[in-house]
Amino acid sequence: MNRPLRLGVLTPSSNTALEPLTSAIVATVPGASAHFSRFSVTEIALDARALGQFDDAKILAAAELLADARVDAIGWSGTSSGWLGFERDRVLCDRIRERTGIPATTAVLALNEWLALRGARRIALVTPYTDDVQQRIVANYAAEGIEVVAERHLGIRTNHAFAEVEPAQLRTLIGEVAAAQPQAITTFCTNLRAAPLAVEVERTLGIPLLDTVSTTVWGMLRAAGANPAQVQGWGGLFQWT
Repeated sequence: MNRPLRLGVLTPSSNTALEPLTSAIVATVPGASAHFSRFSVTEIALDARALGQFDDAKILAAAELLADARVDAIGWSGTSSGWLGFERDRVLCDRIRERTGIPATTAVLALNEWLALRGARRIALVTPYTDDVQQRIVANYAAEGIEVVAERHLGIRTNHAFAEVEPAQLRTLIGEVAAAQPQAITTFCTNLRAAPLAVEVERTLGIPLLDTVSTTVWGMLRAAGANPAQVQGWGGLFQWT
């Protein structure tokens, strides 16, 4: 009997969307399961208190708890490096590997890896975040040579409220940014209920939808040595390995 594939997911404490969505995606992979470890995140902003939520010490403590479950890969299912800088996630993954011996990835690093594989340099961005956070994300992508050709954001600061945004509203925003003809659209927040929209969006608009809950799973599967193409029904993201 083949050993089960266990994926460990680092989760913001106030997030209610990513766990059921991640579990549903992972359930399409035979013998795979998702396991979660939380640390405190309640708001997204650029003040010192909000930024301090992403201190590596707290994240590493949560990663060590996942290591007790002998997971095959660890993924930070959060988008904080979008405004903190992508290097933060690269350093975090190195520290998780050093501390636990388990390969690690993040929602944003996996997203960026997928964009690099496709040679995508023009993206559209849909988030629930405030103006200043959104501007920081756009600037960080510009520094990497990736242009955000269209964006929409909802001006919300409280993390728990992100999951209350209706998928129909997200679909409207996705349609609006699609008019700029980006090479990919990303719903950039792991507490949005956007991942299930991918199949319909890609069928009707012809543009890949890269939801960050989904990119986390894609990245974890690759880190664990599994084929993401086993995932069916969650969009074209998973067909790129």
